[in-house]
Amino acid sequence: MLQFSPIARRRWRRFCSHRRGIVSLWIFTTLFLFSLGAELISNDKPILVSYNGSIYYPLLVSYPETTFGGDFETEADYKDPYLVDILKSNGNWMLFPINPHSYDSINTELTHPAPSPPDMVNYLGTDDRARDVLARLIYGFRLSVLFALSLTIIGVLVGILAGAIQGYFGGKTDLFFQRFIEIWGSMPELYLLIIFASLFNPSVLLLLLLLSLFGWMGLSDYVRAEFLRARTMVYVKAARAMGAKDRVIMFRHLLPNALTPVITFLPFRISGAILALTSLDFLGLGVPPSTPSLGELLRQGKANIDAWWLSLSAFLVLVVMLLLLNFIGEALRDAMDPRKE
Repeated sequence: MLQFSPIARRRWRRFCSHRRGIVSLWIFTTLFLFSLGAELISNDKPILVSYNGSIYYPLLVSYPETTFGGDFETEADYKDPYLVDILKSNGNWMLFPINPHSYDSINTELTHPAPSPPDMVNYLGTDDRARDVLARLIYGFRLSVLFALSLTIIGVLVGILAGAIQGYFGGKTDLFFQRFIEIWGSMPELYLLIIFASLFNPSVLLLLLLLSLFGWMGLSDYVRAEFLRARTMVYVKAARAMGAKDRVIMFRHLLPNALTPVITFLPFRISGAILALTSLDFLGLGVPPSTPSLGELLRQGKANIDAWWLSLSAFLVLVVMLLLLNFIGEALRDAMDPRKE
């Protein structure tokens, strides 16, 4: 059974006593978990289809139209009026998600030119390509959080490793790393992104790789400072005297005491990663145009000032997301404050 130290338990109690932080954590976690099942919430394919007494699962299996009495061997279009009549007659039925649109499905029966305002078919309207805004918000929220978590995890791992090596060994090792970080940090990150965007096809993985090259440096400074402060402690000298290896001292004895700034800054680093992705997508340097993105919706809102639902919906999602993360960060900062130990 996992055992926590008395300090960890006190910090957890302080975090739970921070009502705004714990509520924000529950809300953000719930929204994120729901977004992981976006295909069950917003999709242009039904979850279940009952046809001639048999149950089909279009979300998991691609069925040709002939399976349901159609004429073509291509994948069934469950919005096709001809197929809808077949699947809603003679006791057959379809169960669609709450929002029967996917992020890339196009509404060909709009009553207004795209981007069209909200109505009973598209609850938050459509974008300039007749795609459902609500669906793109749900999928875009998931993409933003997953991208931010991935970027944060990579930055934390690399930052901890770099800061631990600098702080523990010090001397020439620390001097070399500091000069390297100064040179590496002075490189124009935005220009590099523009160059790589022109050389390679834009993708989430490429963007994650490029931002990871620079996202670790801020955190490494805090870890380095903690290791520099703690490496001369009595328990470290005792571990060396007992013959403990450097990696054991670094990651078993020093690292747990150096994690306070790492944990405290996690929500703020996630917020920064979300803003970075949104900003790059807004400038057209992020993910491919077909990918659901909050920044892409904001760019469409800028290009279509009259379509207020584009900018407003993306703006509200961003504001709520970042507020929740900031409230969680404030609660963590108070819980990890060493002056309250």
